[in-house]
Amino acid sequence: MMLSGWAEARPYERAHPLPLVPMNRRVFTQLFSAVTGGFALGAHRVGAGQPGQESASDSDRWPEDDCAVPPPIAKLNSMTSDVVPISDDERRGRIEKARRLMADREMGAVVLEPGSSMTYFTGVRWGTSERPFVVVIPAVGPLAYVTPAFEEARAREVIKFADDVRTWQEDESPYQRIAEILRDRGVATGRIGWEERVRFFIMDGVRHELPAAESVIATPVTAGCRMFKSPAEIALLQRANDMTIAVYRVVFPLLREGMTQRELGKYINAAYQRLGGSEGYALTSFGKYTAFPHGSVQPQLLHEGDMVLVDGGCHVGGYESDITRMAVLGKPTQRQLDVWAIERRAQDAAFAAAKIGATCESVDAAARKVLTDAGFGPDYKVPGLPHRTGHGIGLDGHEWTNFVRGNTTPIQPGMCFSDEPTIAIYGEFGIRLEDCLHMTENGPVFFSKQSESLAHPV
Repeated sequence: MMLSGWAEARPYERAHPLPLVPMNRRVFTQLFSAVTGGFALGAHRVGAGQPGQESASDSDRWPEDDCAVPPPIAKLNSMTSDVVPISDDERRGRIEKARRLMADREMGAVVLEPGSSMTYFTGVRWGTSERPFVVVIPAVGPLAYVTPAFEEARAREVIKFADDVRTWQEDESPYQRIAEILRDRGVATGRIGWEERVRFFIMDGVRHELPAAESVIATPVTAGCRMFKSPAEIALLQRANDMTIAVYRVVFPLLREGMTQRELGKYINAAYQRLGGSEGYALTSFGKYTAFPHGSVQPQLLHEGDMVLVDGGCHVGGYESDITRMAVLGKPTQRQLDVWAIERRAQDAAFAAAKIGATCESVDAAARKVLTDAGFGPDYKVPGLPHRTGHGIGLDGHEWTNFVRGNTTPIQPGMCFSDEPTIAIYGEFGIRLEDCLHMTENGPVFFSKQSESLAHPV
């Protein structure tokens, strides 16, 4: 099997460079907390866990005793009772679109491991382990799955859109089963698209079984579908954003002298539980550590005059929100007010530049110009904006595509982005205002109302 290099990619890949494994801020903060032992988030998964997923530890959950939960949080009620999930018909339409994109790029099939893309196309949620579980979506012919034999009964409980389920025993090769499917679908010597999160050992195992086939990255197909949200997806994203604002509305008034990051995170976690949000999380920082875009390893206590950053969200029907709000405990200084105002102007400039047909990099440029004109930067230097102005969002907190220099992708209806031009001033404080937006035929629409001021973050 020939492995096509990135440098030999087709024009789409050259013009639209994409990270092979996007890591969103929720995943980053989970790993960050595990390494540091600190509390940077409150993670909670509602309902029974999926294979391979872990729930938050008991120490990160609020006690069940209602008396331990602050009254404003205890009064919250579920906001998910009327949520409409993605339908099977919509998933079938996604598969057909993927097939059209495969044909355009002469791919005979796309191989997916468990993750957001498998869920997007099939609705199947499954954990990853050393035992491969994959679905093959061929350009022509029915879908097929490969699963460990001892998992077959459970797999058939969740598998949709396919009756072809091939198993392998512990002393057999799963790669032979995947190769058999590809041979049966006529792709033994064709071009196989591998979803970017498929682990190398799986692709390598199949490569030895099908040495005449060519391997390419499937991102033009997966991103080509997932970048453009349907009305059903927009509705789920809207609800997730509404819930995050509801959480912030009750949590920010609970800030007090001496509060720890862990305590603030527990408040947020408890609020998401009350509202019915899945995988609620928050990155919290105080004082000078708000300048660190992804937080600091240092434990922090909240003091009078400190800037407070809360960056978080939750999932609804699998779709994620991502909102950052700033406040000050007590009376803000003029310096804090002035920098906040510059940040808000930069966020507004990015929103105004997000026009149908404009390039993604033009949005980044618009926000960065406001900051440069105010004396920050230039470019990615600090004090200033050290990262892109925004990222795509959907089933993953960070997905295709980005508001960043060099990305000439034209903005189109259905795309969803964050708008978050941070100002980082190390040793002093940082400010990030983040709201997500979706593109309509008439231009951008925010999912959440922008912050009014440091005094009124929500």
